[in-house]
Amino acid sequence: MTKENTKKAIDLLNKIMEVELAGVVRYTHYSLMVYGYTRIPIVDWMKNNAQEGLVHAHKAGELVTLLGGHPSLKIGQLLETEQHDMGDILRESLVHEKTALKSYYKLLKIADGGESILLEEYAREMIVNEELHLDEVNKMLRHPGDVEVFKD
Repeated sequence: MTKENTKKAIDLLNKIMEVELAGVVRYTHYSLMVYGYTRIPIVDWMKNNAQEGLVHAHKAGELVTLLGGHPSLKIGQLLETEQHDMGDILRESLVHEKTALKSYYKLLKIADGGESILLEEYAREMIVNEELHLDEVNKMLRHPGDVEVFKD
């Protein structure tokens, strides 16, 4: 990769790391705020998302060091809306997942063209993961019987 693209990739990977770490905090918080008779499966789903976010952050950090960069110690934006209705939590999750997805698409654009097959494949894999997360959250926001995609 060119020096310029390497710097862009490192900066973006650090941003990805920050977004994923914010997701760890976000999903951990959400898992504590779920009440009602559907609590147990939703809490487990959120805990799994928090753990997955940590794995994603670690992968991004490993790539930062592979490229010769220094991993960020920052955490991405954390917005506490004080809205703890399950629908509100899921809509916030949708925004978070979209933010992560955009970052991975930006990384793919930098890596695309054969400059780094490693980064290109990593970005593609993460895009698949994030799009599946978006689909999961979108389906959770639909009412039973709705087949139309949830529009936020």
